[in-house]
Amino acid sequence: MPNVYTRYGDKGETGLLYGGRVPKNDPRAEAYGTVDEAVSAIGLGRSHSEDDRVRDIAMALQRELFTVGAELATDVGHFQTFLKHFSPVTQEHVDTLESTIDSLQEEFELPRAFVIPGATPASAALDLARSTLRRAERRAVGLMQDGYLREESLVIPYLNRAADLLFILARYQDRRLPMELLTGEQ
Repeated sequence: MPNVYTRYGDKGETGLLYGGRVPKNDPRAEAYGTVDEAVSAIGLGRSHSEDDRVRDIAMALQRELFTVGAELATDVGHFQTFLKHFSPVTQEHVDTLESTIDSLQEEFELPRAFVIPGATPASAALDLARSTLRRAERRAVGLMQDGYLREESLVIPYLNRAADLLFILARYQDRRLPMELLTGEQ
């Protein structure tokens, strides 16, 4: 098994997928690193959930987010190489997220007040993942504005919908709890 460390990053640089080295605080590294943080938080939520549907949706989302991260980690000039190994985010991915949101929402009523994250460890981790994906989305918008993301990329709509899904998934996780526990209102 190869070593996990390479020492290539010891001077503050990292490699983009399929070529190119950038500082570790490069906007692209910030974007895909933020997606990676969200993947970890989703995993935490998944590990705390006892609901098979929540765990299955979380796992599927984690897998898709690896591809999103790969797309963000690829320089636009190397996109054809990316396509040899991955499929980019498609409208079908976005549509599937929307269908999942709609399906989950049919099974419970959303609180009418602001939800205070933390009712359960699982939902708290999913809410953390949601807010982390919102940051990734903001980073991706910056990449688009700076020309580091293809104009036709659907990464931004995907991240937007994935964050929406995580909000709904956290509420679904807690659907059997009293509303006052979710909102802090008496």
